[in-house]
Amino acid sequence: MDPELAIEPLTAERFAAFGDVIALSEMPDFVINQGYCNRFHDLARLESLGAGARLGISLFQSQRRTSPYMLDMMERHPLGSQAFLPMSMDPFLVTVAPDEGGRPGRPLAFMTAPGQGVNYHAGTWHGVLTALQGPGLFAVIDRVAGAGENLEEYWFETPYSVAWS
Repeated sequence: MDPELAIEPLTAERFAAFGDVIALSEMPDFVINQGYCNRFHDLARLESLGAGARLGISLFQSQRRTSPYMLDMMERHPLGSQAFLPMSMDPFLVTVAPDEGGRPGRPLAFMTAPGQGVNYHAGTWHGVLTALQGPGLFAVIDRVAGAGENLEEYWFETPYSVAWS
């Protein structure tokens, strides 16, 4: 196993198996508010599964991570999606992995472009919030109530190294 992960630019096509890229497109879906506001509509599939489930909006303030970052743990939320929307134009590191028999497979690392956010689909293995400027402030939309356990963690025997410049 090669413990180093290459970082790719975050694109909707490359990220589609894991979730949604939340970003402006070249053209808005609608122009609203008497022509003063562009609406980029329905950018993520938000999920909240189970009886009494409810989505909420939270703010996360994350300390800056430095390179190289050691990816030693991934988590997933089987009962709901989780969206991270940066409240600054600073890029952040996104790590995801395919599911391989109930544990994460080899992770992928993505660097967001300024202004991009992500929405992890329910059950997607992902790394923790990794701000590259600090403190990073993010709006987070996820399942905040409902029956069932909505957090699984997996700790790697050998951490992966992710470096950027």
